[in-house]
This record gives sequence, C-alpha cells and structure tokens, in this order.
Amino acid sequence: MTAAGITTRELNRALLARQGLLEPIDDSVPGVLARVGAVQAQSWPAVPVAVWTRTADLAPEAFLGAVERGELLLATLLRGTLHVVAAEQYPAYAAVTALTGAADWRRKTEGPAPLMDRLVAELREHTAERARTADEVCAFIEAFLERHPDATTDEEIAFQRQYKWRPFRGVPAFVRAPADGEWGTKAPEALRAAPPAAEDQEAALAEVIRAHLRAFGPAAADDVATWIGHRTPPVRDALAGMDDLVTFSEDGRRVLYDLPDAPRPDADAPAPVKLLPAFDSTLLAYRSTHRERILPAAHKDVVYAKSNLQIKPTFLVDGLVAGMWSIAVKRRVATVALRPLEKLSAADREALEAEAVRLARFAQPEAKDHAVVVEEG
Repeated sequence: MTAAGITTRELNRALLARQGLLEPIDDSVPGVLARVGAVQAQSWPAVPVAVWTRTADLAPEAFLGAVERGELLLATLLRGTLHVVAAEQYPAYAAVTALTGAADWRRKTEGPAPLMDRLVAELREHTAERARTADEVCAFIEAFLERHPDATTDEEIAFQRQYKWRPFRGVPAFVRAPADGEWGTKAPEALRAAPPAAEDQEAALAEVIRAHLRAFGPAAADDVATWIGHRTPPVRDALAGMDDLVTFSEDGRRVLYDLPDAPRPDADAPAPVKLLPAFDSTLLAYRSTHRERILPAAHKDVVYAKSNLQIKPTFLVDGLVAGMWSIAVKRRVATVALRPLEKLSAADREALEAEAVRLARFAQPEAKDHAVVVEEG
C-alpha cells in the first residue's frame, strides 16, 4: 500500500475542520451531530456545550428542542457508554454496539437466552407509546420473571437486582427519555423503545467506520476500533475492503485511512480558541497512545483523571489542548474559571476570556451576570 505522508499538525487541522473547530458548522442540531459523530454523554450538561462550541450562535433551547422532537437519541451505545446520536444514524450505531458485544447485558451467564430475548421484545412493546421510569421497568421485569422463573439463572437475577437491572436496561433496544416528557439538566433514567437496530451488522460496521472517518479522520484501524469498542482485525479488514478510501502515513509509522473528499486544510490554517466540554469526542476518538494531534503528551495525565476515568473540560489554543476550565454559579453570577497549562499570549488570553463569557451566557442564561477568572500558576 502506497501512502502519502502527513504530519501531526496537518492531522490536527483536519480534525478541527471536521469538528467545526476551525469554522463553525452552519446546520441544524441533528445535522451537526450527523457530521461530528456520536457525542459521549456521561456528563449530560457537557452534550449541549459540545454542540455549542461547534456552531456559531446556538440558542440555549435548541439542543433540548432537538431531543424533545426525537431528532437526537440518548442511549448506551459505543463501548457500553451513554452517547447522543442523530436519530437517522441510530440503527447503525445500535447494530455495531451489538456486534462488538457491548450490548450484552449478562454479567453472570453466557449463551442463548431465548426467554430473556422475549422479555426484551415484550418490554419494547411496553415502552413503545411512552417512556417508563426505572422503577416501572424493574417491576415489569420482575413480573415477567414470576411468570417465567427459569428465564435466566438465580445468580444472574441476584446480580441484576443488586444494580436494579441497570445492565439489562442499558441495551440499545431502548433509548433514554424523560417519563414526564420534560428534558432538563440531568440525563433521564426512563426508557423508551428504540428504533430497530440495522439487520446487516457488517453494513452497519462499514457505515459507522465511515462516520468515524468523516468526523475524526484520517485515522488508523486501531483508532476506529478503540472508538467503537471493537477488535482491531475486523475493523482493519473492513477498511481494506473499502476501495474508495485514501491512505496516509503518519510520520512513516502507521497507515491512516480517510474519505477522499474529506477536508484536510493546510497545516498553517488559523485556529480560533475553543472551549471543549468534559469527555469531548476529539480527545477520545483515537487510541490512547495516539492522541497527540490534539492532546500534547505533557498534558495527558492532567486532563485525564485516572481515579474516575474522566476527561476534564479543556480549552484549545492554536488547535491544541492548552488548559482546562470549569463553571460555577454563586449569588446568581456564573463564573468560568480558566486554568492554563502553559503560558498564554495576551491575544490568546483575551480571546479565551471572550469565549468563556460566551460559554457562561449559553450554559447559564438565567444568571444575572457572567464572569471569567484566569487561575495563575
């Protein structure tokens, strides 16, 4: 395979261009998600910020409006983790989640479980018309087990009960939705039947791989595999079977794949300062040892909290992570605290403060005032 060379800085600009971090994306909220890929959602307040920072003038109510209309769906998907995806892409993501094994709810048993498959089907019917609370779902499961005591093992039942059937509830046959229909500041626990997963898992895998390249490329097979929670060999085989892709060599070390018409700006393309939320996809879309295109190695252990597996909110200067931020409201004043990890120029500091005020106004529109502090040292 002949691959053109590509530098880390060129990879950085390609990533920024696709994520709306060079030029804002001018599209609807679901259109933005379809372009930038699945958004990790362990921190629910981080998701609208992820959309906001990639657009020019997102209204605070625009994101919640999209989820209320069902244009975006929240579910346990890639790597068994909560994600928000565009509704039109949900069937492919759900099928890939099943293909990778992340959809397997079982913790103490293995093998076929036809009666439990029947439970999923009946629970989907039960949640088809409206979202059911976690307690309602658990009651439905327990009633089913009373009728079918041999549906699974006693050991599995005991484990699931210990966690209120959370592993079972976290399968892509269901999406999260508020039982009362009101989306707010916390991710809802209630479940509603999801759109059916795509039947052709291999075609779904190809679709999701292309979505990854569109959002984060150029990328290597192990980058894509890391993001979707799959083994590298089948991803590499799928990439090799896509004869329309172009390839690059990252400093002569790894082969990276890309869509032929995807943006790859010049390395010197100007990049504005940006604030990224917790768990931002740009910091997670590659194998952990190959994230230098956006996360300098010197900052990796500061941004990633190993104790609780969190990726902290960060800010970018010249397209690279250069610090972290947080927001707090006290006496109705929303204050964004910026913590630089390296020395900032006066121009970058001024631009960051302006962007931080814009973020505070978006994230806390009801605050009476909005402020920024820069932590020194």
